[in-house]
Amino acid sequence: MGGRERPVHRRDALGAGAALLASALAAGCARGGGEADVRGGDEVVRGGDGTGGGAPGSSPPASSAHGSQAPPPSSYGSTATAGPRRFPGWPGEITHGPRDRPRIALTFEGRGDPGLARAALARIERAGARVTVLAVGSWLEAHPELARRILDGGHEIGNHTQRHRDLAALAERDEHAAYEEIDACARRLRRLTGSIGTWFRPSPGPGATAPVRRLAARAGYPHVLGYDVESRDHAATGVPAVLRKVTGELRHGSVVGLSLARPVTVAALPLLLTEIDRRGLLAVTATELLS
Repeated sequence: MGGRERPVHRRDALGAGAALLASALAAGCARGGGEADVRGGDEVVRGGDGTGGGAPGSSPPASSAHGSQAPPPSSYGSTATAGPRRFPGWPGEITHGPRDRPRIALTFEGRGDPGLARAALARIERAGARVTVLAVGSWLEAHPELARRILDGGHEIGNHTQRHRDLAALAERDEHAAYEEIDACARRLRRLTGSIGTWFRPSPGPGATAPVRRLAARAGYPHVLGYDVESRDHAATGVPAVLRKVTGELRHGSVVGLSLARPVTVAALPLLLTEIDRRGLLAVTATELLS
């Protein structure tokens, strides 16, 4: 180092991030919500209508938004023995955490292209965030290594049914078949991680009917995890649409519903995480949010 460098203050970094977010929103609106590329290292994730884009490669976790290494895995992450917890005083279906703490939980539907999932996790970890992935059992059956990848990143993994069927409709016709959708995914999680997972969320989500809540409790899940902020990334026409929907509704204690299967979601993550940090919020797992 040949001389003194002017130190970079957190306020400056966050201001730059906010400016980047505003520029992205303006650019996206000018293009009519069209396609946006977000490049991070050797990754290229192509957003747009959420249906296209190649599978990016995985990158190793790097520095967080504050210039330091991402935090070590939480006690709910890399330890494969973590399982569902009962939270006294909270209802059978939880849609948000305490409103008096600057924490939020990003929760992701786990299915689709495994390359997108790895890219999303890498970007999340670079920002120093931890998340909850509600995995579809058939997805884990096809890509069993992703269960360990999620846990090793300090995140938590939960149950999103075995085949992502409409669980409420199925429970009305055949409760045994509906229970098997929950239990089959739980068995898959136990084989891969030693636990049935930390949470259950019905498919397609987010709400759970009384019969579904009863079946989830029978399978070992005292609470169903919903959300109060829906990204609607399945219908988003571009990155700005995802950012507007989530940031417009985000507040202390929010649980955000997202998907690992949407290229537009993965493309939006760096800007979304920058905005979360700018607001002084900490992205933690759902278990940490309620703890």
